[in-house]
Amino acid sequence: MDKLTVIKVGGKIVEDDATLAQLLKDFSAIEGAKVLVHGGGRSATKIASQLGIESTMIGGRRVTDAEMLNVVTMVYGGLVNKNIVAKLQACGINALGLTGADMNVMLSHKRPLKKVKMDDGTEQMVDFGFVGDVDKCDGKMLATLIGEGVVPVMAPLTHDKQGNLLNTNADTIAGETAKALAPYFDVTLMYSFEHAGVLRDAEDENSVIELITAQSFEQLKADGIVNGGMIPKIENALEAVNAGVKQVIITKADAIDGKHGTVIK
Repeated sequence: MDKLTVIKVGGKIVEDDATLAQLLKDFSAIEGAKVLVHGGGRSATKIASQLGIESTMIGGRRVTDAEMLNVVTMVYGGLVNKNIVAKLQACGINALGLTGADMNVMLSHKRPLKKVKMDDGTEQMVDFGFVGDVDKCDGKMLATLIGEGVVPVMAPLTHDKQGNLLNTNADTIAGETAKALAPYFDVTLMYSFEHAGVLRDAEDENSVIELITAQSFEQLKADGIVNGGMIPKIENALEAVNAGVKQVIITKADAIDGKHGTVIK
């Protein structure tokens, strides 16, 4: 099968002109088919504040009420997505911006009440509002677009096929996209963020763990080396590998050549 790379880039990178320009230059240089998935949470928070709308985060996740849904739709599906698409076109990449509602490419349901561990250690049931948990990604449709030379740029919005858009975690969008495309391509999923990879020592950027498997992951958790938000990221990565994705790489945004970072297999 042909090679395909799915890159997920966080909001911190896409919201800075210099880092975004470098990332898109590096992304354009990747050989073979590719898909870009982006976040944009900091921009959403900033614009919400300018509009007098308060942002609420619980357990690192955004609570999306009706007003905030309007903001994230404008920011993710509009401002951030189309800015990336335009800049990729300038790099000679025939990009197409997509939300999950476009061509019914990603269907989800509104998240039910969820038990969340709070900062004080207690647990409580939380209504995250208009947040979507993915049910299905149409890999065949995406593969058809890619076969025509199109590079999808996926915004972190899905829909429930009842007329409602839903705010959806960008890591999840990337993982579901990679899994859906695995029957059609030899897929590498890459999560790019501010560190060189999964670190053995959080204070040492040179302490990158080169390979994580399901077995070593359990030991790393038990030893407290992998903790916090990195745990669900690696769990999602292992789930993608189990679903047919060749490998997942966690690396720095300026090192998306596939030769650096932590490989999860």
